[in-house]
Amino acid sequence: MAVSRERVDWAGTKDKYAVTTQLFSVYDAEPEAVPEIRDAEVEIVGRAGRHLSYGDLAGNAFDITVRDPEHPETADAITDQLRAFAGGRDGDRIGVPNVFGHQRFGSRRPVTHEVGLAIVRREWREAVLTYAGNPYEPEPDDTREARAVVDEQAASDDPDWGACLDVMPRKLGYERSMLHRLQERGAGTGDADPGADDEPDDPWRHALEAVPSNLQRLFVNAAQSYAFNRILSERLDRGLPFHEPVPGDVCCFADTGIDAVRKPDPDRLQHATEDRVDVLSRHCQRGRAFVTAPLIGTGTEFANGEPGEIERAVFDDLGLKPSLFDLPGNFESTGTRRAILVDTEMTVSSDPLTFEFALPSGSYATTVLREYLKTDPTDL
Repeated sequence: MAVSRERVDWAGTKDKYAVTTQLFSVYDAEPEAVPEIRDAEVEIVGRAGRHLSYGDLAGNAFDITVRDPEHPETADAITDQLRAFAGGRDGDRIGVPNVFGHQRFGSRRPVTHEVGLAIVRREWREAVLTYAGNPYEPEPDDTREARAVVDEQAASDDPDWGACLDVMPRKLGYERSMLHRLQERGAGTGDADPGADDEPDDPWRHALEAVPSNLQRLFVNAAQSYAFNRILSERLDRGLPFHEPVPGDVCCFADTGIDAVRKPDPDRLQHATEDRVDVLSRHCQRGRAFVTAPLIGTGTEFANGEPGEIERAVFDDLGLKPSLFDLPGNFESTGTRRAILVDTEMTVSSDPLTFEFALPSGSYATTVLREYLKTDPTDL
């Protein structure tokens, strides 16, 4: 279409290997300019007064077939266990921890959250090298070799970023954009002063800002997601319930304007104080409320009681606090809260083994399937 990537928006991301339906908006474009795309059917829906954003997607419906399962007879027992985890909710509803799937951090090269953690610490050099260098075994040989050259040059007294560009594959456009900026600024080993300031002429920060704005945000979002997953793991280890609050929890109410899925509304919060915990438990049992945990940002307020202890312990271990997210440009984040349980009505069919369910936006089908398939997430 010959338009800037910044003019294209979409409502949520999809698995690139799945057969999906996806909504896109293109700013200031004529319908006839939309090209045909190989292996895809493109339909012009119409015009809108604004672009799409992630928040516009209420949820996703899934119809997933598993080929040649080894033990399909275990599906019913697993479904019963997941019903119990959801608190024995009505009908065929199951529940699983609402963790972020491996896609959030990079399916084959899980470094997105590491880049984000470095950004939050204002370690711009570390963030760039974690993304552009730092080879991973599953990557193609030419990619690993190119990343190794980046690490080698970064460790030298006089880095030759042109040499890095010479070997970096063309398909790695974001890495090449970073390297071009390092070359332009003549970035060296002595240019980084972690956490000292946020001057826009810092060559390493300048290099990191070469990637699209949505990827800049994704780096920080991945760091928040990693901390969130750690909180849920600790809650699970302590045996605290996910389907109902304990004193100190923070709950959010369901979005009443959506019928297809039970979608949490993180803007409508209430603390589960000693005198309110029973009332909020009943709301949770009826699907009207959800227990939450923080996606930390400048506006984060911690829970109280044992849930608050868990949150603080995880953030302390990662060296995170709300004020650190007062970052420049697209890296800044106020944070939010997210439901710790995702519950859905599950239909399981045999021959072939098929799972049908719907999830609110932001929840991952791979986290549901992992409970049944017990396999490496990268194989899902």
